[in-house]
Amino acid sequence: MDLADLYQDVIVDHNKSPRNFGSLDDPTREAEGYNPLCGDQLKLYIKMNGDVIEDISFDGSGCAISVASASLMTERLKGANEAEAHRLFECMHQLLTDDGYEADIDDLGKLAALTGVRAFPSRIKCASLCWHALNSALKGDDQPATTE
Repeated sequence: MDLADLYQDVIVDHNKSPRNFGSLDDPTREAEGYNPLCGDQLKLYIKMNGDVIEDISFDGSGCAISVASASLMTERLKGANEAEAHRLFECMHQLLTDDGYEADIDDLGKLAALTGVRAFPSRIKCASLCWHALNSALKGDDQPATTE
């Protein structure tokens, strides 16, 4: 199976059956995200235990790539510490926007499937929306994250 097949299979799976979808009771951090280009909207819920993401979920609506990216992100970040979340935000930002960036595929796991989004520049904002919402939540920013 090549990366293009992996991209398609993982995106379809996480869109049809998003992981960690729904709100959390008593989140310690929240953020909203909006992509005005295609109308993706999400709300991210994070429950921190010290500097560890004890639980994370999202709800909202969006295209397949937006939903799949949020599902993959929440799956990967559950149990991660804040420093790891910031590192992954930076890594994903580069992965999605820098054609010359060589990501450590083993480190990314299923997130590596999002490398396929670079082939569709109009979809980069869809894939990055949840990551911008994560960044806002970790910083405690009250303004909705946008992809503009």
